[in-house]
Amino acid sequence: MNDTGKLRHCVDSIAKLVAFPTVSRESNLELIDYVRTTLERFGAQVRLTFDDERRKANLFATLGPAGPGGLVLSGHTDVVPVEGQDWASDPFAMREEGGRLYGRGTSDMKGFIAIALALLPEFAPRLNRPLHLALSYDEEVGCIGVGRLIDDLARAGIKPDGCVVGEPTLMTPVIAHKGKKAWRCHVRGRAAHSAYAPKAVNAVEAAAEAVAYLKAMARRLRDHGPYDHAFDIVHTTVHTGVMRGGTALNIVPHEASFDFEVRHLPGDDPLALLAELETHIATRIAPEMQAIDSNAGFEIVEMSEIPALDTSAETAIVALVHELTGTSEVGKVSYGTEASQFQRAGIPSVVCGPGSIEQAHKPNEYIELAQVETCERFLRKLMERLT
Repeated sequence: MNDTGKLRHCVDSIAKLVAFPTVSRESNLELIDYVRTTLERFGAQVRLTFDDERRKANLFATLGPAGPGGLVLSGHTDVVPVEGQDWASDPFAMREEGGRLYGRGTSDMKGFIAIALALLPEFAPRLNRPLHLALSYDEEVGCIGVGRLIDDLARAGIKPDGCVVGEPTLMTPVIAHKGKKAWRCHVRGRAAHSAYAPKAVNAVEAAAEAVAYLKAMARRLRDHGPYDHAFDIVHTTVHTGVMRGGTALNIVPHEASFDFEVRHLPGDDPLALLAELETHIATRIAPEMQAIDSNAGFEIVEMSEIPALDTSAETAIVALVHELTGTSEVGKVSYGTEASQFQRAGIPSVVCGPGSIEQAHKPNEYIELAQVETCERFLRKLMERLT
């Protein structure tokens, strides 16, 4: 097959995966079944782990000889919603135009998975070291699924030598990313007619006071650090994304809630920031509430966690990716990936994939054909090392 034929094969593979509308709230089982059937034709040993409702699954497949080690190519199967976005064409029917492939997931991140699948007919019969493929669910809502996949590997005694997570990095090796902790805060107040507001406990206002304190923390981190100037956002960030509460203007709201997150530099402690918020609530907000109603107060529960990634530039997996990409560059990014969970499990990891994160989550998401070609050459070289 000539170079043009190889590229078209990759493009066709991307189109097939994009056609599965695997928005995080929906099942991914149809895509998983398709990939499983494809891999088993090449003799892959496939392991599945499911969510509690068995509506979603992770897939871990091993091709080549059984044995220790090998490399993991990892990606997530879910994509973000398209509702409310102004798409020029069906987001789940890939469109090629002007040297770009348009469709939900082309860049984030079905492109990487599809290119790997496209190369298997050529390389699977010749592998003499293990090649692993890891596909996860619910990455977009907090890297939830991959934890079960990694736990299953640990129970089975499977310990790969390294992992490449194919999030879009324009094929530049990324060795560090921020961690993320997300929480939901529930506020209990006391309802009343708004004419008697001083005798009630306004949960919305109490929530707003806490959110205002989080904003003050965010400004402090922006202005005083600590900083790591290798990141595009050089400091830890604090962000409130959702607030809920109240039913009518003439009713003092008895409950409210808000969701907030900390995206922290490697080495920065998000729990210290949470403790600071809790101290402020306990000393400055809650006493006034409880002077009116002892049952009023706050409850904060963790929603999700993505650990920070901080891979040494001296590790073998980074050296390998440098060799395969032909660059000595490394990057650090503010968004989180599953690489940190593989790293925490003792599997050295690096992030390197086609496309730009600037296209992720947007209408008319696309990947450049040139990036598909670059990734195809990268994965081809990697698989050649395993033959």
